[in-house]
Amino acid sequence: MDLDMKQLAVAIRTIAEEKNLPEDSVKEVVEQALAAAYRRDYGDREQEIRVTMNLNTGDVDAYVTKDIVEKVDNPAFEISLAEAQTRKKSAKVGETIEVHEKAESFGRVAAQTAKQVILQRLREAEREIVMAEYEDKIGTVINATVVRVEGNICRIDLGKAQGIMPRSEQIQGERYYPGQRLKVFLKDVERGFRGPQLVVSRGNKEFIEWLFRGEVPEMESGAVEIKGIAREAGVRSKIAVASNVPGVDPVGTFVGGHGTRVNAVVSEVGEQEKIDIIVWAEKPVEYITQALSPTKVSKVVIDEKNQKARVIVPEDQLSIAIGKSGQNVRLASKLTGYELDIEADAQTADADSESPKEQASDSASIEGKVETTELPKQPKLKKKNELENSLLEAIEEHGE
Repeated sequence: MDLDMKQLAVAIRTIAEEKNLPEDSVKEVVEQALAAAYRRDYGDREQEIRVTMNLNTGDVDAYVTKDIVEKVDNPAFEISLAEAQTRKKSAKVGETIEVHEKAESFGRVAAQTAKQVILQRLREAEREIVMAEYEDKIGTVINATVVRVEGNICRIDLGKAQGIMPRSEQIQGERYYPGQRLKVFLKDVERGFRGPQLVVSRGNKEFIEWLFRGEVPEMESGAVEIKGIAREAGVRSKIAVASNVPGVDPVGTFVGGHGTRVNAVVSEVGEQEKIDIIVWAEKPVEYITQALSPTKVSKVVIDEKNQKARVIVPEDQLSIAIGKSGQNVRLASKLTGYELDIEADAQTADADSESPKEQASDSASIEGKVETTELPKQPKLKKKNELENSLLEAIEEHGE
């Protein structure tokens, strides 16, 4: 069955419309395929051939590049100077010239070759368009639908393309099922053997920031901003926020009235994930103190050179400061950028009782600039049994 040029011209417009591809791109793909078909039916596989097609008439013109020579030995690749000058008066030996050939039709084998090339090139064109469209969306949150779950990988439908969400990018404890609608963060677009590979995430810290951006319009105006995020997806997140406008409470702005804004974010990531919103501070001591919230911090010793900090907390606050499985101090360390060493007051009792000269000597021995802040100590409360004994003694004295 021969390849009908007029039908092919109609098919080009149809394909361009159905696949949402530019008509010129489809036309270029078809012309490349026709060049391959022309080599098979009329020329040589090594020939340099350019084919053009008129979509209105279906006419196909082929242009074969040939070397200009005095004596022709291979007509497929060479043309005589005399013949070349009939086509172009300024032609010279050693130059090349395009020789126009009319292609009326192509045989069955050539048509099959053209079809294969067209399908292959169209897939490549689709991939390039998808790449270009989604590369512009990297770093944004988009709506998606779960297609299927394969082991630890969740395959996501993003509209014109599919993406994958590896286990490392998922929220811990979250379950996915086909047809489920959710929001995802487009992390990267990679070129794969089978086309663009879109990597999405719900477990990274950027996802949290984008969710708040949708709930807190003050971020767009620049009144408030997120300075840092430390996240363990599905468990806990710490977010440092700051205000750029005097009188604006950054924490209250992100929490919202009756917690509406933070609750909207929690409903998206799951109620199992706790979100701590703290005030960002420029001074490391204040920032670390805030980051360890809700812990009551007594003193912070900063070693700026080594990016380390020794944090002293009341003995009854030690477990709170560290957190379950070290989570609180781990997140605070990620948020501030300092390696935190938590110590209880009881372990530093001897250091507190040293003379000022001895304390100065110890501070000078620490490398780098050292900054210390000590919060006022709270009076120790009597234990329950001590209170009961004191109360009984008071009652007995009163009775006597």
